[in-house]
Amino acid sequence: MNDITTRLNMDNLILMALREDISSEDITTNSVMREAKLGTVKLICKQDGVIAGLDVFQRTFELLDEKTQVKRYFKDGDEVKKGDHLADVTGDIRVLLSGERVALNYFQRMSGIATYTRNVVKLLGDSKVRLLDTRKTTPNMRIFEKYAVKMGGGYNHRYNLSDGILLKDNHIDAAGGVKEAIKMAKDYAPFVRKIEVEVENLDMLREALEAGADIIMLDNMTPEMMKEAVKIVDGRAKTECSGNITKENIEKVIDTGVDYISSGALTHSAPILDISLKNLRVL
Repeated sequence: MNDITTRLNMDNLILMALREDISSEDITTNSVMREAKLGTVKLICKQDGVIAGLDVFQRTFELLDEKTQVKRYFKDGDEVKKGDHLADVTGDIRVLLSGERVALNYFQRMSGIATYTRNVVKLLGDSKVRLLDTRKTTPNMRIFEKYAVKMGGGYNHRYNLSDGILLKDNHIDAAGGVKEAIKMAKDYAPFVRKIEVEVENLDMLREALEAGADIIMLDNMTPEMMKEAVKIVDGRAKTECSGNITKENIEKVIDTGVDYISSGALTHSAPILDISLKNLRVL
């Protein structure tokens, strides 16, 4: 997460989180640490998983004090085990104490998403189907959560509403039908933009194909209906299935022939990975 645009967005969001946690002062830390003292603390993983967010973790401390140093022993995307020593954080003890919770909140959340995603990807086996995330992300956390999906081996769907055209049920209702919605999108959007349409049955699917949709999302269909839909499409558009797909039921749709499987669960249902800062000592 080191490109300039990402870093600018990342810094703004981390600062907001720090201001939320430190509205005027860290009264606890200031009570026990009245002046700067150099210290170090270990970042320890407390359960097996996949880590993501080391840059965010480190940047949290750097925004409090640019002199803070983080020595890493793993990288994002690595599979780690319970008890692994992931990194050492060295700096002003007041910074280590005040930044701890925010830094860990990011790192635990992102690592949890990466872990969940990796587990789902493994269920896909040798299948060519790609696993996608959705916009079902935590407000002000999307840039971090979508990055974590990639570290887990998944792929990103559109980042936000400006990133791509996806005509869902309410858009179709507003336009007056599938064909009408696609025509309006083609008239409005630049020709380089692909148009994706959500369909709930085979009649809607046929309408979308006839109107020239580039991608068709098969929403909440049974595996049997998805297989039939893929046959009807016959390569004329890319296909994506969606609708309450989790690691518990994804194996039922792998062999339907769809190109993509999107799952909101990757970001909205992944538990955190338990990680702690331990054994702080004064240098």
